[in-house]
Amino acid sequence: MALEDQRHWDQKHAAEGGSEIPSAFLVEILHAGSWEIPRGRALDIATGKGRNALFLAQQGFEVEGIDISAAALADAERCAREKLLRVTWRQADLETAVLPAAYYDLIVKINYLERSLVPQIKSALKTGGFVIFETYLTGQEAMGHPKNPAYLLGQNELLELFRGFRVLLYREGRFAEGGKPAYRAGLFAQKIG
Repeated sequence: MALEDQRHWDQKHAAEGGSEIPSAFLVEILHAGSWEIPRGRALDIATGKGRNALFLAQQGFEVEGIDISAAALADAERCAREKLLRVTWRQADLETAVLPAAYYDLIVKINYLERSLVPQIKSALKTGGFVIFETYLTGQEAMGHPKNPAYLLGQNELLELFRGFRVLLYREGRFAEGGKPAYRAGLFAQKIG
């Protein structure tokens, strides 16, 4: 585990209160009613303090949340206990973590971009499984964090990363997240083969 990364994220999560409000994109997809998403195993990648993992557990999923920060996961676990929700929390460096093949019905990845993890996400989904992926888009550097181009998707890059999947919803542009405008790209897709 990259100890330096873990310390950075532990300090960041300890300094911030964090939001318990799940991603608007995730909520929109699960509450749209247009898609039938079986309530099976779900993985929330870079879960932080667990806002999306907890929401998935409330929706009836069997949830695992994975993150590098022990401090964030401790807060997430405490919140899950308070809400009487069952979530499995796993601490791991996402640059080196290994995901089990054909295991999850749903994988959620919000506000975190590690392109090298995409092949594992694809492999970890069962055939027929779904991915909900949303993060920052080029243009965001002019508005605020993140500024590093390595953490920003290019136009249509997310579509390219999930070529071969059945795209059910795709959007990119300027959207409000947590009341603040940001350049984002979001994809909801199904593994079809």
